[in-house]
Amino acid sequence: MAFYGVASNLVVYLTTELHEDTVSSVRSANNWSGSVWITPILGAYIADTYFGRFWTFTISSLIYVLGMILLTMAVSLKTFRPTCTNGVCNKATPSQIAFFYASLYVMAIGAGGTKPNISTFGADQFDDFDPRERKLKASFFNWWMFSSFLGGLMATLGLVYIQENLGWGLGYGIPTAGLMISLLIFYLGTPNYRHKVRKTESPAKEIIKVCAAAFSNRSLILPNDPAELYELEPQHYMITGKRRVHHTSDFRFLDKAALKEGPRPSTVSQVEETKLVIGMSIIWLATLIPSTIWAQVNTLFVKQGTTLDRSLGHGFQIPAASLGSFVTISMLLSVPIYDRFFVPFMRRRTGNPRGITLLQRLGIGFGFQVLATTVASLVELQRMHAIKSNHANGPKDIVPMSIFWLLPQYILLGIGDVFNAIGLLEFFYDQSPEDMQSLGTTFFTTGIGVGNFLNSLLVTVVDKLTRRVGGKSWIGNNLNDSHLDYYYGFLMAISAINLAVFIWISSRYTYKKETLEVKEGKVLCVQMEGKNSSKGLSGLHACTLDFSSRWRDGHMDDKKPKAHLNCQ
Repeated sequence: MAFYGVASNLVVYLTTELHEDTVSSVRSANNWSGSVWITPILGAYIADTYFGRFWTFTISSLIYVLGMILLTMAVSLKTFRPTCTNGVCNKATPSQIAFFYASLYVMAIGAGGTKPNISTFGADQFDDFDPRERKLKASFFNWWMFSSFLGGLMATLGLVYIQENLGWGLGYGIPTAGLMISLLIFYLGTPNYRHKVRKTESPAKEIIKVCAAAFSNRSLILPNDPAELYELEPQHYMITGKRRVHHTSDFRFLDKAALKEGPRPSTVSQVEETKLVIGMSIIWLATLIPSTIWAQVNTLFVKQGTTLDRSLGHGFQIPAASLGSFVTISMLLSVPIYDRFFVPFMRRRTGNPRGITLLQRLGIGFGFQVLATTVASLVELQRMHAIKSNHANGPKDIVPMSIFWLLPQYILLGIGDVFNAIGLLEFFYDQSPEDMQSLGTTFFTTGIGVGNFLNSLLVTVVDKLTRRVGGKSWIGNNLNDSHLDYYYGFLMAISAINLAVFIWISSRYTYKKETLEVKEGKVLCVQMEGKNSSKGLSGLHACTLDFSSRWRDGHMDDKKPKAHLNCQ
């Protein structure tokens, strides 16, 4: 609620209160939103390497609250706002602008430690190798995003109206108080939380080490049998509690890091963890255009809505930003349908506990975005026709066309988010190496952040190029005399191309397969969790009876012969 209470109406505040022009306000809003979603890289690194998820979230949440308090002061106190005389407002002074943006970016720093760690910390409460908890975890991210979007609904329906009609101070003060209450509720549950133990000192250094070793061994020849590569004994993983990742044929050049004749060989598991990060990076690249499409919801869609008829009778006007609530409403209605009906229906046909694979879910979400941009382009053509028919091309003219014409594009984006946004969060958590799941979640957040920056860049470049080439900007200050339909058509084309590329990439992706060795008496039990494109999650329980008891009290006993009985 706090984040969407600021983000959904920020463009309106910048244009009406700080008097920025359209392109500048869109760029500023995108840059801030991009920062909110980019800073989690640092927060995730700190959590995975130093403090853990709980304490990183704790410290960052206090910074987040501080940012919200400062922001409430910036929009409430006269000292920090431009002065107005007889309806004529002065431009904001440099100090007023500086304080407002400083408050925004303090909030962005706080978000850096909260966004990647709170959802991941929630997922940590489930045991991947417990059948009952694994089934519950399959629904966790659906309901996690459901609750997040419920807060967003409160913001777009309630806070946006309060900000524009009752005052910006009250509109920002309410989510600030709500944020404090939510943190209090979170900390009341502290005695019951599970905390994952970090098993690697610095996961990022392990990746660098693997890449460096593969490069230094580049002249060596790989064996035909992967079993000849360097790997630790299963007992090592049993004692440390670390999961062993199985060998794949992807990115074979990295296997050279595990050559035994190398100076300091990496294990196969370490190499495979590096492969996972590279594979996720490629998928991440395909998420940037969809994130750019989503950035329109709080920017151009809102500005487009301000030009339309927003009256609902009796003098009441719906705020343009409130239309974003229909993204949330359609998403909130779709999540229960997806989780309770679609998943069981598909599970019976595919055998996949998730119903469909993670990448199939993303592809469907990206498809909805292509459809949404197509509809947005067609609606804008209708708006342009209404402008010409009624000669409403002035900068403050209201086009005689209901704002509810924009509903279909919002609804399609909301339904698509059930597949897209939730699928991305689950995919990057699920496919991350065990000790990098906070950092892995930042693939989700940074995709949104880079998408916002990319939208800011696109708006700026398109504005300058179209002014230079045709004299009339596609995205001018006066949207009634621009060509927003061309811009939406451009977004539709690049999103369709991106979908085709994503389908090609995902068809070649190999899902993570890992095992956990546990010892019960003299029996070494191996629990495997694997993913593949056709069957999804598959469970394998294998036991090895160790007659020799080679490991005693944590030490290797090489004096006794060993014999194994393998059963699956």
